[in-house]
Amino acid sequence: MAEVIEMPRLSDTMTEGVVARWLKKVGDTVKPGDLLAEIETDKATMEFEAPVGGTLLYIGVEEGKPVPIGTVIAIIGKPNEDITGLVAGDKAAAPAPTPTQNASEPTSAPPPVTAATLASPAGEKAFEPERLKASPLARAMAREAGIDLRQITGTGEGGRIIRRDVEAALQEKAEKPTPSVSVPTAAYTDKPLSQMRKTIARRLTGSMQEAPHFYLTVSICMDKAAQWREQLNSLSDTKISFNDFVIKACAHALRKHPFLNASWTGEAIRLHHEIHIGFAVAVEEGLIVPVIRHADRKGLAEIAQETRLLAEKARERKLTPEAYSGSTFSISNLGMFGIEEFTAVINPPEAAILAVGAIQPTPVAKGDEVVIEKRMKVTLSCDHRVVDGATGAQFLQTLKTLLEEPARLLL
Repeated sequence: MAEVIEMPRLSDTMTEGVVARWLKKVGDTVKPGDLLAEIETDKATMEFEAPVGGTLLYIGVEEGKPVPIGTVIAIIGKPNEDITGLVAGDKAAAPAPTPTQNASEPTSAPPPVTAATLASPAGEKAFEPERLKASPLARAMAREAGIDLRQITGTGEGGRIIRRDVEAALQEKAEKPTPSVSVPTAAYTDKPLSQMRKTIARRLTGSMQEAPHFYLTVSICMDKAAQWREQLNSLSDTKISFNDFVIKACAHALRKHPFLNASWTGEAIRLHHEIHIGFAVAVEEGLIVPVIRHADRKGLAEIAQETRLLAEKARERKLTPEAYSGSTFSISNLGMFGIEEFTAVINPPEAAILAVGAIQPTPVAKGDEVVIEKRMKVTLSCDHRVVDGATGAQFLQTLKTLLEEPARLLL
């Protein structure tokens, strides 16, 4: 009996998905575990395996089109099996007779839907997958602009066509001479929303509407941390960043201040026994927050190795759901972009997030003298339902002490 394949839920925040690319076509034989399609979720593009074996009899969604969780995307069964009933259940009812048709006249029954009919030239044209390597965003942009991807040379990994390639093609098209006839042109370009951007908009809008944010900022001297970092990096192949120091120091401070490692449930304040720190990574379509689990139990070198690996996988959209879920506290660092100070939106259901700015040479009064110190400003965004001002301030004082005296991180 034919098996209906539905759009799966591949992350805890996923409400709809996009088939970025079909890896099989109607009529192909598939085995359990064969790669059937690439599915774009709100966090990553993941390979989807066929849950059963047989012949791919039906493809129900086009590449690049968002569909809700549970939508029938394919049917697998025996060769030439009649799947008319299953397909009819997936599509809208047939239209009523037209006024020119006599309703009393018998109508001919539609032929059974089989792999043979779906694999006909017409059906194949509708669902033939594009074999070009292109990101889901690039495909969507090209489709909206009416650009043939086959005319674009990809500059991404392995010749993959990415956003900048489509933008370059649009720019080249705009620069070409146009006929002297005046033709109205659009004054804007609408870029389709990716699944990731939709989720970012939904979750962060909800966060600002539901969680009463307040913000606390402190300036931290990073001179000793810079000395430690230089010494450690000279002794090891694993290069430690300032962000790794911040993650390690936050993990220690959270152990001392549990109300920052907490969540609002609506009925209670949930104090988490484990410390899992998320760190924001910018990717092509937005940002994603991989998680360092049990961060308080890991050394600087181990944290450094893990952040590099997770960040690389995040940029390649290869993170598993387990790698970006379950954080209890988050860090957003824009210091590498030269941002001195900013505020971040809390990642629900967490109670706080730390925004980290750039390390800047800053004149500081020391008695009767003015000295130059390496200073870094951090801003803590707190959910006032969980964290009070004094609690947040105490956390920042502990964090400041740990980063200004990094030897304490070894205790």
